[in-house]
Amino acid sequence: MGDDSTPSPVNSVEAIGPVLGRIPSGLSILTARDGQENETGMLASWVQQASFDPPVITIAVQNKRYLNDWLTEGTHVAVCLLSESNGQYLKHFGKGFEPGEPAFDGLDIARSPAGLPVLTDTLGYLEGRISGKMEPGDHIVYSVEITAASIGPLLESEKPFVHIRKNGLGY
Repeated sequence: MGDDSTPSPVNSVEAIGPVLGRIPSGLSILTARDGQENETGMLASWVQQASFDPPVITIAVQNKRYLNDWLTEGTHVAVCLLSESNGQYLKHFGKGFEPGEPAFDGLDIARSPAGLPVLTDTLGYLEGRISGKMEPGDHIVYSVEITAASIGPLLESEKPFVHIRKNGLGY
């Protein structure tokens, strides 16, 4: 006997998209550099803790971004965690940057232990080295073992910037 309040499963994009889109994700700025002096940043909405010991996060990057060429095993990256008041970074980093285009002009930044640019007015940042990757579809998912972190000025006073999509099948 079925419960009339339980919806029947529907195997269609019309059902999958809206439900998938309701999975909340925090917004962050991923910073990285190539083997030279080039550095960039991008808005990252698919960052998730994956392990306690050692501390590991995963970061998904669309497979068409040139940044994937920089993200090789052993490369250091930083993730600056945005607060609800950091909305100015959505427009700045949301459009993406071309190779060689300055991503941090006019922004207050500091340097992580590995020398990566990190935003100074966020919840804080995590820095780590890429320890693996997988390619499940239109994004590449990197595992990043955390090697350093810094608490930002907003960590205790503000909430993380959380994003929820209307449809989980596209940006």
